[in-house]
Amino acid sequence: MTDTFAIHTSKIDSSKISQVDFNNIQFGKVYSDHMFISQFRNGEWDNHQIRPYGNISVSPATPAIHYGQSIFEGMKAYKSAEGEILLFRPLDNFKRLNISAERMCMPQLSEEVFMEGLRELINLDSEWVPDTEGTSLYVRPYVFSADEYIGIRPSEDFDFMIITCPVGAYYSKPVKVKIETHYTRAAEGGTGYAKAGGNYGGSLYPAKLAQEQGYDQLVWTDSKTHEYIEESGTMNVLFLIDDVLVTAPAGDTILNGITRDSVLTLARDWGMKVEERKVSVAEVIDAVRSGRLKEAFGAGTAATIAHIATIGHDGVDYELPDVSTRSFSNKILTTLDNIRTGRSEDPFGWVHRI
Repeated sequence: MTDTFAIHTSKIDSSKISQVDFNNIQFGKVYSDHMFISQFRNGEWDNHQIRPYGNISVSPATPAIHYGQSIFEGMKAYKSAEGEILLFRPLDNFKRLNISAERMCMPQLSEEVFMEGLRELINLDSEWVPDTEGTSLYVRPYVFSADEYIGIRPSEDFDFMIITCPVGAYYSKPVKVKIETHYTRAAEGGTGYAKAGGNYGGSLYPAKLAQEQGYDQLVWTDSKTHEYIEESGTMNVLFLIDDVLVTAPAGDTILNGITRDSVLTLARDWGMKVEERKVSVAEVIDAVRSGRLKEAFGAGTAATIAHIATIGHDGVDYELPDVSTRSFSNKILTTLDNIRTGRSEDPFGWVHRI
Protein backbone atom coordinates (compact mmCIF):
# COMPACT_ATOMS: atom_id res chain seq x y z
CA MET A 1 0.00 0.00 0.00
CA THR A 2 1.40 3.43 -0.92
CA ASP A 3 1.92 6.25 1.57
CA THR A 4 -0.90 8.24 -0.07
CA PHE A 5 -3.49 5.48 0.27
CA ALA A 6 -5.42 5.43 3.52
CA ILE A 7 -8.72 3.94 4.58
CA HIS A 8 -10.70 5.67 7.32
CA THR A 9 -12.39 3.00 9.43
CA SER A 10 -15.42 3.41 11.68
CA LYS A 11 -16.29 0.24 13.54
CA ILE A 12 -19.74 -0.96 14.49
CA ASP A 13 -20.72 -0.48 18.13
CA SER A 14 -21.99 -4.04 18.58
CA SER A 15 -21.57 -6.95 16.17
CA LYS A 16 -24.61 -8.83 14.85
CA ILE A 17 -22.66 -12.07 14.47
CA SER A 18 -24.11 -13.70 17.59
CA GLN A 19 -27.54 -13.61 15.93
CA VAL A 20 -26.43 -15.72 12.96
CA ASP A 21 -27.00 -19.48 12.71
CA PHE A 22 -24.02 -20.49 10.57
CA ASN A 23 -25.47 -23.98 10.15
CA ASN A 24 -28.53 -22.57 8.39
CA ILE A 25 -27.57 -19.59 6.23
CA GLN A 26 -29.88 -18.40 3.46
CA PHE A 27 -27.97 -17.10 0.44
CA GLY A 28 -27.94 -13.30 0.32
CA LYS A 29 -30.05 -12.73 3.44
CA VAL A 30 -27.47 -11.99 6.16
CA TYR A 31 -24.76 -9.31 5.84
CA SER A 32 -21.53 -8.78 7.71
CA ASP A 33 -20.88 -5.88 10.07
CA HIS A 34 -19.02 -3.50 7.76
CA MET A 35 -18.78 -2.26 4.16
CA PHE A 36 -16.11 -0.51 2.09
CA ILE A 37 -16.77 2.67 0.09
CA SER A 38 -14.56 4.68 -2.27
CA GLN A 39 -15.74 7.72 -4.23
CA PHE A 40 -14.72 8.92 -7.68
CA ARG A 41 -14.85 12.72 -7.70
CA ASN A 42 -12.95 15.26 -9.82
CA GLY A 43 -11.30 12.54 -11.85
CA GLU A 44 -9.88 10.33 -9.10
CA TRP A 45 -10.84 7.69 -6.53
CA ASP A 46 -10.64 9.08 -3.01
CA ASN A 47 -12.38 9.18 0.37
CA HIS A 48 -11.78 5.48 1.04
CA GLN A 49 -13.66 4.33 4.10
CA ILE A 50 -14.95 1.32 5.97
CA ARG A 51 -18.07 1.89 8.01
CA PRO A 52 -20.87 -0.15 9.57
CA TYR A 53 -23.08 -1.94 7.06
CA GLY A 54 -26.26 0.04 6.53
CA ASN A 55 -28.38 2.08 4.17
CA ILE A 56 -26.70 4.68 1.97
CA SER A 57 -27.89 8.03 0.71
CA VAL A 58 -28.11 8.64 -3.05
CA SER A 59 -29.67 11.37 -5.15
CA PRO A 60 -33.14 10.59 -6.51
CA ALA A 61 -31.73 11.74 -9.86
CA THR A 62 -28.81 9.32 -10.00
CA PRO A 63 -28.43 7.61 -13.42
CA ALA A 64 -27.79 4.33 -11.58
CA ILE A 65 -31.53 4.27 -10.90
CA HIS A 66 -32.81 5.85 -14.09
CA TYR A 67 -30.46 4.37 -16.69
CA GLY A 68 -28.91 1.36 -15.01
CA GLN A 69 -25.34 2.65 -14.94
CA SER A 70 -24.10 0.03 -12.49
CA ILE A 71 -21.79 -2.98 -12.59
CA PHE A 72 -20.81 -5.65 -10.09
CA GLU A 73 -18.67 -8.69 -9.36
CA GLY A 74 -19.01 -11.72 -7.13
CA MET A 75 -16.32 -13.76 -5.39
CA LYS A 76 -15.93 -15.91 -2.30
CA ALA A 77 -13.65 -16.09 0.72
CA TYR A 78 -13.01 -19.36 2.54
CA LYS A 79 -11.46 -20.34 5.85
CA SER A 80 -8.79 -23.03 5.85
CA ALA A 81 -8.42 -25.66 8.55
CA GLU A 82 -5.57 -23.54 9.95
CA GLY A 83 -7.83 -20.48 10.18
CA GLU A 84 -6.37 -18.64 7.19
CA ILE A 85 -8.77 -16.62 5.04
CA LEU A 86 -8.43 -17.48 1.36
CA LEU A 87 -9.87 -15.56 -1.61
CA PHE A 88 -10.35 -17.39 -4.90
CA ARG A 89 -8.98 -15.55 -7.96
CA PRO A 90 -9.75 -11.96 -6.80
CA LEU A 91 -7.46 -10.38 -9.38
CA ASP A 92 -9.53 -11.97 -12.14
CA ASN A 93 -12.62 -10.33 -10.67
CA PHE A 94 -10.74 -7.03 -10.53
CA LYS A 95 -9.80 -7.27 -14.21
CA ARG A 96 -13.32 -8.21 -15.25
CA LEU A 97 -14.82 -5.34 -13.23
CA ASN A 98 -12.68 -2.93 -15.23
CA ILE A 99 -13.78 -4.58 -18.50
CA SER A 100 -17.37 -3.97 -17.44
CA ALA A 101 -16.50 -0.43 -16.38
CA GLU A 102 -15.10 0.40 -19.82
CA ARG A 103 -18.26 -0.89 -21.53
CA MET A 104 -20.49 1.11 -19.19
CA CYS A 105 -18.49 4.37 -19.44
CA MET A 106 -17.13 4.20 -15.91
CA PRO A 107 -13.65 5.04 -14.58
CA GLN A 108 -11.11 2.28 -14.12
CA LEU A 109 -10.35 1.14 -10.60
CA SER A 110 -6.75 0.73 -9.52
CA GLU A 111 -5.65 -2.65 -8.21
CA GLU A 112 -4.65 -0.89 -4.99
CA VAL A 113 -8.13 0.47 -4.27
CA PHE A 114 -9.77 -2.84 -5.14
CA MET A 115 -7.41 -5.18 -3.29
CA GLU A 116 -6.66 -3.02 -0.25
CA GLY A 117 -10.33 -2.25 0.27
CA LEU A 118 -11.06 -5.95 -0.01
CA ARG A 119 -8.23 -6.95 2.32
CA GLU A 120 -9.02 -4.41 5.03
CA LEU A 121 -12.75 -5.15 4.98
CA ILE A 122 -12.37 -8.93 5.18
CA ASN A 123 -9.69 -8.65 7.86
CA LEU A 124 -12.01 -6.51 9.95
CA ASP A 125 -14.91 -8.94 9.50
CA SER A 126 -12.79 -12.09 9.57
CA GLU A 127 -15.10 -13.76 12.10
CA TRP A 128 -17.83 -13.65 9.47
CA VAL A 129 -15.98 -16.08 7.21
CA PRO A 130 -17.67 -19.39 8.09
CA ASP A 131 -15.81 -22.67 8.39
CA THR A 132 -18.78 -25.05 8.17
CA GLU A 133 -18.58 -27.45 5.23
CA GLY A 134 -20.29 -26.02 2.13
CA THR A 135 -20.23 -22.41 3.37
CA SER A 136 -18.21 -19.33 2.44
CA LEU A 137 -18.20 -15.55 2.64
CA TYR A 138 -19.74 -14.12 -0.51
CA VAL A 139 -18.08 -10.85 -1.56
CA ARG A 140 -19.91 -8.32 -3.74
CA PRO A 141 -17.86 -5.41 -5.19
CA TYR A 142 -19.87 -2.96 -7.31
CA VAL A 143 -19.75 0.45 -8.92
CA PHE A 144 -22.64 2.79 -9.65
CA SER A 145 -23.22 6.32 -10.86
CA ALA A 146 -23.41 8.93 -8.10
CA ASP A 147 -24.31 11.92 -10.32
CA GLU A 148 -27.26 14.16 -9.59
CA TYR A 149 -28.33 14.60 -13.17
CA ILE A 150 -31.17 13.32 -15.34
CA GLY A 151 -29.79 13.15 -18.86
CA ILE A 152 -28.43 10.54 -21.23
CA ARG A 153 -24.68 10.95 -20.95
CA PRO A 154 -21.84 9.18 -19.15
CA SER A 155 -21.78 10.13 -15.49
CA GLU A 156 -18.92 12.02 -13.86
CA ASP A 157 -19.17 10.81 -10.24
CA PHE A 158 -19.21 7.21 -9.05
CA ASP A 159 -19.17 5.15 -5.88
CA PHE A 160 -17.34 1.85 -5.49
CA MET A 161 -18.53 -0.39 -2.68
CA ILE A 162 -17.86 -3.85 -1.26
CA ILE A 163 -20.32 -5.71 0.93
CA THR A 164 -20.03 -9.27 2.22
CA CYS A 165 -22.36 -11.97 3.48
CA PRO A 166 -21.88 -15.50 4.82
CA VAL A 167 -23.62 -18.01 2.56
CA GLY A 168 -24.46 -21.65 2.16
CA ALA A 169 -25.22 -23.42 -1.11
CA TYR A 170 -26.95 -21.36 -3.83
CA TYR A 171 -28.71 -24.48 -5.09
CA SER A 172 -29.53 -27.14 -2.51
CA LYS A 173 -30.20 -29.82 -5.14
CA PRO A 174 -29.59 -30.55 -8.85
CA VAL A 175 -31.39 -28.01 -11.03
CA LYS A 176 -34.10 -28.28 -13.62
CA VAL A 177 -33.51 -25.92 -16.55
CA LYS A 178 -35.53 -24.82 -19.56
CA ILE A 179 -33.98 -23.86 -22.89
CA GLU A 180 -35.35 -20.40 -23.72
CA THR A 181 -36.17 -19.91 -27.40
CA HIS A 182 -38.20 -16.69 -27.33
CA TYR A 183 -36.78 -14.17 -24.88
CA THR A 184 -33.19 -12.92 -25.12
CA ARG A 185 -30.62 -12.15 -22.44
CA ALA A 186 -28.00 -10.51 -24.67
CA ALA A 187 -27.40 -9.59 -28.31
CA GLU A 188 -24.22 -9.10 -30.33
CA GLY A 189 -22.83 -5.64 -29.78
CA GLY A 190 -24.63 -5.35 -26.45
CA THR A 191 -23.50 -5.65 -22.84
CA GLY A 192 -23.75 -9.43 -22.43
CA TYR A 193 -20.06 -9.84 -21.64
CA ALA A 194 -20.19 -7.18 -18.89
CA LYS A 195 -21.61 -7.73 -15.42
CA ALA A 196 -24.02 -4.84 -15.82
CA GLY A 197 -27.04 -4.65 -13.57
CA GLY A 198 -29.47 -4.20 -16.44
CA ASN A 199 -28.53 -7.57 -17.95
CA TYR A 200 -30.01 -9.28 -14.93
CA GLY A 201 -33.00 -6.99 -14.52
CA GLY A 202 -34.12 -7.80 -18.06
CA SER A 203 -33.87 -11.53 -17.44
CA LEU A 204 -36.22 -11.63 -14.45
CA TYR A 205 -39.53 -11.84 -16.32
CA PRO A 206 -38.73 -14.85 -18.58
CA ALA A 207 -37.05 -16.55 -15.60
CA LYS A 208 -40.21 -15.99 -13.56
CA LEU A 209 -42.31 -17.59 -16.31
CA ALA A 210 -40.00 -20.62 -16.31
CA GLN A 211 -40.14 -20.90 -12.52
CA GLU A 212 -43.93 -20.92 -12.70
CA GLN A 213 -43.58 -23.96 -14.96
CA GLY A 214 -41.41 -25.73 -12.38
CA TYR A 215 -37.91 -24.87 -13.66
CA ASP A 216 -35.09 -23.46 -11.56
CA GLN A 217 -33.29 -21.58 -14.32
CA LEU A 218 -33.28 -20.75 -18.01
CA VAL A 219 -30.62 -21.71 -20.51
CA TRP A 220 -30.39 -18.75 -22.87
CA THR A 221 -29.93 -19.11 -26.61
CA ASP A 222 -28.59 -16.71 -29.25
CA SER A 223 -30.76 -13.70 -30.01
CA LYS A 224 -30.80 -14.12 -33.82
CA THR A 225 -31.92 -17.71 -34.32
CA HIS A 226 -32.31 -19.24 -30.83
CA GLU A 227 -30.50 -22.27 -32.23
CA TYR A 228 -27.34 -22.10 -30.11
CA ILE A 229 -26.79 -22.44 -26.37
CA GLU A 230 -25.26 -19.44 -24.62
CA GLU A 231 -25.37 -19.40 -20.80
CA SER A 232 -27.77 -19.75 -17.90
CA GLY A 233 -29.17 -17.09 -15.61
CA THR A 234 -26.55 -17.41 -12.88
CA MET A 235 -23.82 -19.45 -14.54
CA ASN A 236 -22.06 -20.67 -17.66
CA VAL A 237 -23.22 -24.05 -18.98
CA LEU A 238 -20.99 -27.01 -19.85
CA PHE A 239 -21.76 -30.39 -21.38
CA LEU A 240 -19.89 -33.68 -21.33
CA ILE A 241 -20.78 -35.29 -24.67
CA ASP A 242 -19.14 -38.68 -25.11
CA ASP A 243 -15.76 -37.90 -23.52
CA VAL A 244 -15.50 -34.29 -24.69
CA LEU A 245 -16.17 -31.25 -22.50
CA VAL A 246 -18.08 -28.74 -24.63
CA THR A 247 -19.10 -25.17 -23.85
CA ALA A 248 -20.00 -22.03 -25.78
CA PRO A 249 -17.12 -19.58 -26.25
CA ALA A 250 -17.11 -16.42 -24.14
CA GLY A 251 -17.71 -13.32 -26.23
CA ASP A 252 -20.07 -10.43 -26.86
CA THR A 253 -23.09 -12.21 -25.44
CA ILE A 254 -21.55 -14.63 -22.94
CA LEU A 255 -19.85 -13.72 -19.68
CA ASN A 256 -16.26 -14.88 -19.34
CA GLY A 257 -16.91 -16.78 -16.12
CA ILE A 258 -14.04 -17.27 -13.68
CA THR A 259 -15.41 -20.59 -12.43
CA ARG A 260 -15.90 -21.62 -16.06
CA ASP A 261 -12.26 -20.83 -16.79
CA SER A 262 -11.20 -22.79 -13.70
CA VAL A 263 -13.15 -25.83 -14.90
CA LEU A 264 -11.65 -25.67 -18.39
CA THR A 265 -8.14 -25.20 -16.98
CA LEU A 266 -8.48 -28.25 -14.74
CA ALA A 267 -9.98 -30.36 -17.54
CA ARG A 268 -7.10 -29.53 -19.88
CA ASP A 269 -4.58 -30.14 -17.11
CA TRP A 270 -6.08 -33.61 -16.67
CA GLY A 271 -5.60 -34.34 -20.38
CA MET A 272 -9.27 -34.11 -21.23
CA LYS A 273 -10.48 -32.97 -24.65
CA VAL A 274 -12.10 -29.55 -24.38
CA GLU A 275 -14.02 -27.70 -27.10
CA GLU A 276 -15.03 -24.06 -26.80
CA ARG A 277 -17.38 -23.69 -29.75
CA LYS A 278 -20.96 -23.09 -30.76
CA VAL A 279 -23.24 -25.69 -29.18
CA SER A 280 -26.58 -26.09 -30.90
CA VAL A 281 -29.80 -26.90 -29.08
CA ALA A 282 -30.34 -29.72 -31.57
CA GLU A 283 -26.92 -31.21 -30.72
CA VAL A 284 -27.68 -31.20 -26.98
CA ILE A 285 -31.15 -32.71 -27.38
CA ASP A 286 -29.83 -35.37 -29.77
CA ALA A 287 -27.05 -36.21 -27.30
CA VAL A 288 -29.60 -36.61 -24.50
CA ARG A 289 -31.84 -38.84 -26.60
CA SER A 290 -28.95 -41.02 -27.76
CA GLY A 291 -27.41 -41.34 -24.29
CA ARG A 292 -24.23 -39.50 -25.37
CA LEU A 293 -24.82 -36.58 -22.97
CA LYS A 294 -23.17 -37.94 -19.86
CA GLU A 295 -23.17 -34.76 -17.77
CA ALA A 296 -24.43 -31.18 -17.88
CA PHE A 297 -23.71 -28.57 -15.26
CA GLY A 298 -23.52 -24.88 -14.58
CA ALA A 299 -20.39 -23.10 -13.35
CA GLY A 300 -20.48 -19.81 -11.48
CA THR A 301 -19.23 -18.10 -8.33
CA ALA A 302 -22.54 -18.31 -6.48
CA ALA A 303 -23.52 -21.76 -7.73
CA THR A 304 -19.96 -23.16 -7.99
CA ILE A 305 -20.86 -26.41 -9.81
CA ALA A 306 -24.60 -26.88 -10.23
CA HIS A 307 -25.56 -30.29 -11.59
CA ILE A 308 -28.35 -30.13 -14.20
CA ALA A 309 -30.86 -32.91 -13.59
CA THR A 310 -33.45 -32.04 -16.25
CA ILE A 311 -33.42 -30.10 -19.51
CA GLY A 312 -36.76 -28.83 -20.78
CA HIS A 313 -37.18 -28.03 -24.46
CA ASP A 314 -40.21 -27.56 -26.68
CA GLY A 315 -42.59 -28.94 -24.07
CA VAL A 316 -40.52 -32.06 -23.30
CA ASP A 317 -38.41 -32.68 -20.18
CA TYR A 318 -35.28 -34.75 -20.74
CA GLU A 319 -33.82 -36.47 -17.67
CA LEU A 320 -30.03 -36.68 -17.39
CA PRO A 321 -27.95 -39.43 -15.76
CA ASP A 322 -28.06 -39.57 -11.96
CA VAL A 323 -25.64 -37.17 -10.27
CA SER A 324 -23.96 -40.02 -8.39
CA THR A 325 -22.70 -41.42 -11.72
CA ARG A 326 -21.08 -38.17 -12.88
CA SER A 327 -17.39 -38.72 -12.36
CA PHE A 328 -16.10 -35.55 -14.06
CA SER A 329 -18.27 -32.79 -12.52
CA ASN A 330 -18.09 -34.39 -9.08
CA LYS A 331 -14.29 -34.53 -9.37
CA ILE A 332 -14.23 -30.90 -10.51
CA LEU A 333 -16.36 -29.80 -7.55
CA THR A 334 -14.18 -31.67 -5.05
CA THR A 335 -10.95 -30.36 -6.61
CA LEU A 336 -12.13 -26.74 -6.63
CA ASP A 337 -13.36 -27.01 -3.03
CA ASN A 338 -10.03 -28.44 -1.92
CA ILE A 339 -8.02 -25.72 -3.68
CA ARG A 340 -10.22 -22.88 -2.43
CA THR A 341 -10.10 -24.05 1.18
CA GLY A 342 -6.39 -24.82 1.21
CA ARG A 343 -6.86 -28.57 1.61
CA SER A 344 -4.81 -29.30 -1.50
CA GLU A 345 -2.07 -27.75 -3.60
CA ASP A 346 -2.86 -24.69 -5.73
CA PRO A 347 -0.77 -25.26 -8.88
CA PHE A 348 -2.35 -22.34 -10.76
CA GLY A 349 -1.83 -19.55 -8.24
CA TRP A 350 -5.57 -18.99 -7.83
CA VAL A 351 -5.70 -18.57 -4.05
CA HIS A 352 -4.96 -15.19 -2.44
CA ARG A 353 -4.28 -15.24 1.30
CA ILE A 354 -5.73 -12.34 3.25
